[in-house]
Amino acid sequence: MNDYDVVVIGAGPGGYVAAIRAGQLGLKTAIVEKDNKLGGTCLLRGCIPTKALLHSADLLDDLRHAKDVGVIAGEVGFDFALVQKARQKVVDKSAAGVTYLMKQNKVDVHTGIGRLKDGHTVEVTGANGTTTLSAKSIIVATGSVPKSIPIARVDGKHIVTSNELLEIAAPPKSLLVLGAGAVGVEFASVYNRFGTDCTIVEMLDRLLPIEDAELGAELFKSFRKRGITSLVSTKLEKVIVKDDEVEATVVGPQGSQTLKADVVLVAVGRAPVTASLGFEQVGLEIDKQGYIAVDGMMRTAVPGIFAIGDVVRTPALAHVASAEALVAVDHIAGRPVEALNYTHTPSATYCDPEVAAVGLSEADAKAKGYTVKVGRFPFSALGKARILGKLEGWVKIVTDSRYGEILGVHIIGPHATDLIAEAVVALRLECTAEELARTMHAHPTLPEAIMEAAHAAVDKPIHL
Repeated sequence: MNDYDVVVIGAGPGGYVAAIRAGQLGLKTAIVEKDNKLGGTCLLRGCIPTKALLHSADLLDDLRHAKDVGVIAGEVGFDFALVQKARQKVVDKSAAGVTYLMKQNKVDVHTGIGRLKDGHTVEVTGANGTTTLSAKSIIVATGSVPKSIPIARVDGKHIVTSNELLEIAAPPKSLLVLGAGAVGVEFASVYNRFGTDCTIVEMLDRLLPIEDAELGAELFKSFRKRGITSLVSTKLEKVIVKDDEVEATVVGPQGSQTLKADVVLVAVGRAPVTASLGFEQVGLEIDKQGYIAVDGMMRTAVPGIFAIGDVVRTPALAHVASAEALVAVDHIAGRPVEALNYTHTPSATYCDPEVAAVGLSEADAKAKGYTVKVGRFPFSALGKARILGKLEGWVKIVTDSRYGEILGVHIIGPHATDLIAEAVVALRLECTAEELARTMHAHPTLPEAIMEAAHAAVDKPIHL
């Protein structure tokens, strides 16, 4: 009964998608998950719950400014216990949906910790003992955990990761965020609107350092308007907990200073979960940082074993893990499949204002030898943005001036994380700026900003 075509270890957005696709293709499939709920970090402790908190913060902010459009909302406040209850309701319903999909696609779920015994055998240790599963193919999708740093050891109360901050009973009076990636800026954006005094410390020279430099600079200005302090090119030197408060010594362009906060969030990245999985028994090597090497079909060096998601050196994003899952399973099933083009990976950061991008930054395009032409269009010149009262930000399109091919699209502003989908399709289809500019866009809508930026890359925007 425990002989399978495919066994997936890990039920995050990589693992559960792999299991669903395998089930859809008629492969006898099992999935192994250590949590009692399916969905992995993204659904249980990451993407979904953080966006639920952000939605509450967005709505609170909109109500505070409702009078600007003639809506009298009265005194606006929040009940953080109910905010957390709403977050948990979204998580629970989403997790139940994944469980339903397992049943729908006849995937067997084994709760426990999976470990490789050999290249075709997985041992699952759970509450009821050990179960042995055999498989023709094994997919490792064990995800990642927040990175820790020795200088700021997590205690779960004063120094926390995103896991603990999600579960906090009340917004802290002050929050110090270490790291200005997506996790750091999103949490600062959430708690700033719930009344927390937020400070971000980033070693590199801008917020969102992996994005186009102009996006980070624009977000810095937007955060400053909202009262969020951002200290970039600043290094953490020391952290101590004293009198129920955290004192952090940092050194930056303005010299050394001591910052005090009720809570410190360590948001310096994530580390792959690849230890203690039995890799040494099957001859599967991991690098010094714990990552597994794979080819374009997500195959490891051990025949029959695949790896996807945060355990491989590709962008640590839920949608990347899901896309890799489809590649791996389609290859296992003998279906025609092509390797992913990771240049077409969209990034999405759900702070206020939102930030999203796909393709090459302006600097990367120049570094690759392209003669670059850039088109920009501000949301402040767009009718729909005026209606919404969301005037910050812009769309930036990076093109190859020789042929006009779109190389990258970078957005900061209202609904950027939704708008980026059009840009992903444009890059996938090797669209030129002229083709995009001549594509009709409904009026009045926010996507018109993409069309106008394309006009700017070709000649001049119409409404600016």
